[in-house]
Amino acid sequence: MSKAAIILAAGLGTRMRSRLPKAMHPIAARPMLQHILAAASEVFDRAVVVVGPDMPELESAAAPHPVVVQAERLGTGHAALQASPLFEDFDGDVAVLYADNPLITPDTLRRLAAARERAGLALVAMRPADPGHYGRVLTNSAGEVERVVEWADASPEERAVGLCNAGVICAPATELFGWLRAVRNDNAKGEYYLPDVVGLARQAGRRVVAVEAPEAELRGINSRVELAAAEATAQARLRERAMVGGATLIQPESVVLAFDTQLGQDVTIGPNVVFGPGVVVEDGVEIRAFSHLEGCVVRAGAVIGPFARLRPGTVIERQAHVGNFVELKATVLGEGAKANHLSYLGDAAIGAGANIGAGTITCNYDGVNKHRTEIGAGAFIGSDTALVAPVRVGARALVAAGSVVTEDVPDDAMAIARGRQANKPGRGFRGKGVKG
Repeated sequence: MSKAAIILAAGLGTRMRSRLPKAMHPIAARPMLQHILAAASEVFDRAVVVVGPDMPELESAAAPHPVVVQAERLGTGHAALQASPLFEDFDGDVAVLYADNPLITPDTLRRLAAARERAGLALVAMRPADPGHYGRVLTNSAGEVERVVEWADASPEERAVGLCNAGVICAPATELFGWLRAVRNDNAKGEYYLPDVVGLARQAGRRVVAVEAPEAELRGINSRVELAAAEATAQARLRERAMVGGATLIQPESVVLAFDTQLGQDVTIGPNVVFGPGVVVEDGVEIRAFSHLEGCVVRAGAVIGPFARLRPGTVIERQAHVGNFVELKATVLGEGAKANHLSYLGDAAIGAGANIGAGTITCNYDGVNKHRTEIGAGAFIGSDTALVAPVRVGARALVAAGSVVTEDVPDDAMAIARGRQANKPGRGFRGKGVKG
């Protein structure tokens, strides 16, 4: 049977105090909306995203999934109903998910879909440590859901129930949209609430069952404080996945990973290392403390850091070394090459076995355009060298320390490009307190 998901993402997130739509706030370097879409894609055949008016960022983030606009924010039931025109000829199951609930796992969604096949409607529930004002899920002696009661409407006995509604539901498309059309708004806020379909399903004689999942998966995000808690949960998952996969994190709680960080086996990560999106690290790499990597590839056996920065477009080849306070951008550092100290290498190709001395910089930007620097295999660049791109230093060439290189250096040549030293006798420094 075909399965589809509706993602509700129209919330403004007033408590976020942000111009950014709530569902665009990132967790592990990816917007919340894209987290839930990624999880849904592993279970459902298609997804539709419901956004509010004037949310172009969300519409872009939702691509290539279709988007519908909830012109008036009249509640979650009303929001889900806006997607109904896209399901006119759909006879499968539809789940309703929330963009501000981004940590729900594909496993929970699979269990939800499987439970729906055994009942008319399935929902996801949790047992939070502090049930607070969550709606309560009331079940009968057979364990089936009788109804969901909002906290404000619950009796003291009902508030004592620990099973709480997470809001996620799944039902056959035709029945779901029929129930949504029947939802009333005779409540304090005058809104159409999605959980009301549970009572309508029961009135129609349909079995309703609950699938339980951990609170950490289902906690909604409505504030920066809750966003930070979700980030902590996501980071804990990513660190565990990295270590189970064969990486050593010396101080795991200090390492920040992105949703797509790929770490090979026998990788060692030092304290306070940060990974932005798009990083691939192959086997046997060591990344030392306080390094920052984003959009780069580090090949097997390389050593990075401490205090190194690898920016997008950088490739560190096998057994290469990048040392402290070295920054690379859109640069290939060849196999076995070394840049061990205090250098900036941008828009460059550095050959195998080359040595980059301390203080070397590639002058790659002329104020309008970026230009390339090429350094051949086995070349030696002396300390405090400025390479003014576009320029090529040949294989096995030697550039003397302190040079400003503006012309190509042939293979096997030595280049010296600095002002001639002149010594002036008797002109030494005579500061305050210096005799003679």
